[in-house]
Amino acid sequence: MSVGSDNTHVLSLLDRNGWIIFATRMLRLFGYGMVSVVLMLYLTGRGLSQTDAGLLLTLGLLGDTVISLWITTRADRLGRRNMLWIAASRIIVAGAVMALTGNFMVLAIAVCLGVISPSGNEAGPFLAIEQAALSHLICARSRTGVFAWYNLAGSVATALGALAAGLLVYALRSNGVAALADYQIILIAYAIIGGVLMGLFFGLTPAIETPVTASRHASDLLLGLHRSRRTVFKLSALFSLDAFGGGFVIQALLAYWFHVRFGVHVMTLGTIFFGANILAGISALAASRLARSFGLINTMVFTHIPSNILLIMVPLMPNLPLAIIVLLARFSISQMDVPTRQAYTMAVVDPDERSAAAGITGIARSTGAAISPLIAAQLLAIPALSSLPFFIAGGIKLIYDLTLWRNFRRTETIEKIHIPEVPTAPKKPGVNSAAGSNT
Repeated sequence: MSVGSDNTHVLSLLDRNGWIIFATRMLRLFGYGMVSVVLMLYLTGRGLSQTDAGLLLTLGLLGDTVISLWITTRADRLGRRNMLWIAASRIIVAGAVMALTGNFMVLAIAVCLGVISPSGNEAGPFLAIEQAALSHLICARSRTGVFAWYNLAGSVATALGALAAGLLVYALRSNGVAALADYQIILIAYAIIGGVLMGLFFGLTPAIETPVTASRHASDLLLGLHRSRRTVFKLSALFSLDAFGGGFVIQALLAYWFHVRFGVHVMTLGTIFFGANILAGISALAASRLARSFGLINTMVFTHIPSNILLIMVPLMPNLPLAIIVLLARFSISQMDVPTRQAYTMAVVDPDERSAAAGITGIARSTGAAISPLIAAQLLAIPALSSLPFFIAGGIKLIYDLTLWRNFRRTETIEKIHIPEVPTAPKKPGVNSAAGSNT
């Protein structure tokens, strides 16, 4: 049976809430993909130095870390839909303010309060809350497959966003639009996406919320966790190390490196990252089948190691075609650990810890990735050191892989972990309660 047909049936398990979550994921990642291609070029075009631009990226990640931690650790008690609505409003703030000003202090406030993704990957609290909601709607055995499609949807959307940015910049400049103005149009479009997201989140039903019987007294909780806090904190430390390495090669910095090293045009950059993200999405889809055969931890580690070796090889390539080939080869296996990591995290915690667990591990990744763009930007400013971010990133991520395998290699696969589910509240008339399938 092919990988695609082996996983396609899980999509039939999605109800209205599930499809809305998939739609918001794709729309959001489309916006992230657009912005990531032009972000560094826009900031430097505004007159900021490479160091100041890197500092802005770091400040944005740090600000998002604090706000997202507050949102995700309260989402299971204050309402997942409410928190998603607040998060969508932050996209409007970031896009609108960045499009209207080049003042460093104003931009710093905007990126701290808003949501911006220099990597083209998830930012903000969306992923954590949506993972928790999907886990509540889908039975445990089907989660890895659903998360694989969820990640594929996001990767395809990021790819289309990157391609759209390149095509839009080319079209606008061909019609006489100035270099800075075309980037501003992309940021305004990003703000509009935030508004559409707010409307879509209003369509979610109470079925995505934590069951009433699963709630706990606040005194029993630490950052929204109780029984699973030790496991979550241990995983968070490892995920933070991985993200710290990945922060040296986020998509905005990769695009800038290709532009400086080989003189690649924005349109070509969009095409490169379109292909890269499509391959990344396909790799995530293959993860479900591999995990059933080899286990979650083995799938996470032994697909990640060659991916990181390929990352180290990118700057060693003597010309643009070879560098692109190695980069695409890296992306073709780079995301197999993502759905397995998400499914594992959701399985080892109780239902009323899921938003918090996903949030804390996600925040750990954001925190780990917050400092490295600043360091990488400074290295990129020195021609002799411009390749160093690739070596640092690959080396750190290899250490993460080996440490993860050493600590969790004896862990059972997701299908063998039994996590008792808390019964859901009785279904109200007219409300689609898919939560009962989570047994």
